[in-house]
Amino acid sequence: MKEFFSYTRGEIIRSIWDELVLVNGKKIKPSYILKKDDELEINLEKNIKEIVANNNVLFKIIFEDENMIVIDKPANLTVHPVTLKDKNTLVNGLLAKFPEIRWIGDGSQFSELRPGIVHRLDKNTTGIMIVARNKKAFNELKKIFQDRKISKKYLAVVYGKFENKSGLIEKPLGRSRNYKKQIIPNVGSDTKTRTAVTEYSVFKKTGNYSLVEVSPKTGRMHQIRVHLASLGHPVVGDEKYGKDNLGRKKERQLLHSKSLEFELFGKKYYFEASLPRDFSDFLKNQCGVDDSEIKG
Repeated sequence: MKEFFSYTRGEIIRSIWDELVLVNGKKIKPSYILKKDDELEINLEKNIKEIVANNNVLFKIIFEDENMIVIDKPANLTVHPVTLKDKNTLVNGLLAKFPEIRWIGDGSQFSELRPGIVHRLDKNTTGIMIVARNKKAFNELKKIFQDRKISKKYLAVVYGKFENKSGLIEKPLGRSRNYKKQIIPNVGSDTKTRTAVTEYSVFKKTGNYSLVEVSPKTGRMHQIRVHLASLGHPVVGDEKYGKDNLGRKKERQLLHSKSLEFELFGKKYYFEASLPRDFSDFLKNQCGVDDSEIKG
């Protein structure tokens, strides 16, 4: 029992998700409350100590130097593992090519699952993403994002036509009760809220859709998707925060991290990612917009 308490709370929670802690021979959630006569099985000594490197995870590298790796992230790729058993995330792929990032983090809970990660994109959001390659760059990049000294631009195809050509959405966000979604809390809500600000401009509106350029000024989870949906213009293909009222089948939300611009260690950087094929095809076939119209 003494050995059990030498583990951190985070390590124990992760071990529960990894099914190394069982109750009555079955998997449990960390929130499970033990009952009388429950049989507890603990196998922490069998735990995997490191994230698995996986060279089969595919992604495009558009820039790398001694300080950072700039990724053009494809759709259907989760950024980092939830448990050490996961092996098909971007981090697993990064470790196969850049093993030096393994121990780069801030020491916070579960930070070992996010080596080098200074910001994230949703699983089905595509485009530009930066990963730190050393601890000094990690700390500086985190600060740049936290201090909002970075220009982020996204493209999104949404439903409907906006009343205004541009605008600023200033609505705080909080977690839903089941923690699976972000919400804009009501007055008197007991949900912890965080400031969230998103600027948008309509690039083109056609038929049932609008193509908008979005610049989040804060970096909250699902911020762009929630904010656009709150205006009545959910992102096309977003099953969590919108619905496809036209009955068209979409494999993912059409949200793309177009560009990032910032200064690191006295040098200015600008990176841009081309639209992925599914996004480009939808714009051309449904909105009459060609790639050449939105470059730059």
